[in-house]
Amino acid sequence: MIQASELILNPDGSVYHLNLRPEHIAHDIIFVGDQNRVEKITQFFDSIEFSTQKREFKTQTGIYKGKRITVMSTGIGPDNIDIVVNELDALVNIDLTTRQPKENLTSLNIIRIGTSGSLQADIPVDSFVMSKFGLGLDNMLRSYLIDEVSNHAIEDAFVQHTNWDIRKGKPYAIACSEKLEKIIESDRIFKGITATAGGFYGPQGRVLRLNIQDAELNNKMDNFDFDGTRITNLEMETAAIYGLSSLLGHNALSLNAIIANRASGTFSEDPYKAVDELISYTLNKLAGN
Repeated sequence: MIQASELILNPDGSVYHLNLRPEHIAHDIIFVGDQNRVEKITQFFDSIEFSTQKREFKTQTGIYKGKRITVMSTGIGPDNIDIVVNELDALVNIDLTTRQPKENLTSLNIIRIGTSGSLQADIPVDSFVMSKFGLGLDNMLRSYLIDEVSNHAIEDAFVQHTNWDIRKGKPYAIACSEKLEKIIESDRIFKGITATAGGFYGPQGRVLRLNIQDAELNNKMDNFDFDGTRITNLEMETAAIYGLSSLLGHNALSLNAIIANRASGTFSEDPYKAVDELISYTLNKLAGN
């Protein structure tokens, strides 16, 4: 039996951080970072059956063109992803009354819709990027046994190419769900590796008043190529989502609307339009349209 200190439940039986019970979520779940973006997606729904919020975790479940979908905000960073994915898995794969894992496990479909800046000059603003791999620079997933789900060849090539300081922890590389990739892909979408940083400033090469360990890391990432697959963008969640989903048996895919290009120094003239187009595209693909 999983002890109360390990799987914490609220007095109403909901999981501790998300404030959700099993009946509150669909099997198809969309992640966003910003809680204010949840309703930017659910405004397209035909109906909303459930809504709740605790801290930065806002959840709404409803129907879009006959498809039951949950939209949830995760907040920022891989530490939050650790909470969200583990608690979602508990909702479907642990009996919360007996505190025992279920014999028959459920695989959720998790799609992250985010915004990001491109590292490549030929991936313009207002385009869409699909993360073929998540490359974790954050070290969170190393708390788990990940060897069976990680791509060691990409990890080793990246460490060598960047002369990575191993004191920061070895990066990890996890593939997206092939099932979701086939559902969502189109000629409009660029594919590549999404690097996941553990912070916004120094970990992503931004310098304000503090010097950083490797001032050339972003340039090295720009030039990294693994069998024709480049690092397309840099953010703070994808690799953690891919890693935990792979370990727990869920399908995960990360999509980003590119609103900035750090190589060319350009920014979208209408970033909200790009995000809305990605939302509409993803919802229709999930609904089978």
